[in-house]
Amino acid sequence: MATLKPTVLPAGSAFARVGVLLYALLIIYASWYPFSGWHSNGLSPLAYLWSPPPHYWTLFDLLTNLVGYMPLGVLGVFALYPKQRGASALVLVALGGFLLSALMEAVQTFLPSRVASNLDLFSNGFGALVGALLGVLLADSFLRNGRLLIVRQEWLTPAASSGLAVLALWPLAQIFPQSYLFGHGQLLPIFSDWLSLLLESHIDLGAALRHSPELSVEQYWLSETVISACGMTGALLSMICVLRERAPKFLLVVLLLAAALVGKALASALQFSPDYAFIWLTPGAQAGLLLGMVMLSGLIYAPPVAQRRVAALSLIISLLVVNAIPANPYFVSTLQTWVQGKFLNFNGAAQFLSLMWPFMALWFLYHPAHREKAR
Repeated sequence: MATLKPTVLPAGSAFARVGVLLYALLIIYASWYPFSGWHSNGLSPLAYLWSPPPHYWTLFDLLTNLVGYMPLGVLGVFALYPKQRGASALVLVALGGFLLSALMEAVQTFLPSRVASNLDLFSNGFGALVGALLGVLLADSFLRNGRLLIVRQEWLTPAASSGLAVLALWPLAQIFPQSYLFGHGQLLPIFSDWLSLLLESHIDLGAALRHSPELSVEQYWLSETVISACGMTGALLSMICVLRERAPKFLLVVLLLAAALVGKALASALQFSPDYAFIWLTPGAQAGLLLGMVMLSGLIYAPPVAQRRVAALSLIISLLVVNAIPANPYFVSTLQTWVQGKFLNFNGAAQFLSLMWPFMALWFLYHPAHREKAR
């Protein structure tokens, strides 16, 4: 069998372009979280540049800032390749990361829960520089003549690039504590709180969808089963529909699901306690996992068009149900033991992923690239 020869990409990979955009949005959300208490303290937004270094800082904070901006640097160089390479790509991406960090710190001047810091600025900027340097060193290997490019050509369809960035975020979206397994996109409770504050009256938008103020135990159980099954089916079918026939579909599905579940368990153990590592594996979640596996077994070799449609429908159903029902009272009581501590920034980014991931996946599933490939 002849080996496929990797071809030079005419532009930066779509995976890197989408990835650098999504990662920049994560940085913005994490830097300005929790988006409350905005006010002016009389200082210039740039005053932090000439202020003395902060008295209280830890090695953990420094390393977190550095490591947090490194992926931005790598993705930025990959996104510019091959139009910009070497020193020019290094300078552009490093400068872009430094300016983004400067903007984040300047806006933090107006947030009482955040402290603008020149030390954070320089550690973030250095992280972007290190990431850009790694990107320059790895660009040719990954994007031009590497084994990963050959695997990508053999296993993935041309429309897969944008979807890979979205699918890679699904395991990370499990980190933020959720009322229900794979219950992403729960926006109505947030909107209800905003309206309640604005109108100075209790507003529950979810109640308008479910037509009932209270749910029975059986309704909670059934709702969680539907949310878990549809969320899992939508995510894994989104991956399956971009795989070629020769790709090991079953193995890749198992690996993605395992990454999500392992990430969920580790996050629960760190955020609460090791005893709570599998607190999310309720009877409803177990039933949802089983139902999702049954659904996937019948669709894994279906036409890609059918897979995309079922994936989108599953995500929409999950969104409707998770926004219509209230949080499980048992989960709410467990959440009281959650101490964010040093992970405030990280949890802000994790919450953003949990809220927005289904909409990112729907954007990919309805992307024009699929229609162009079909024609």
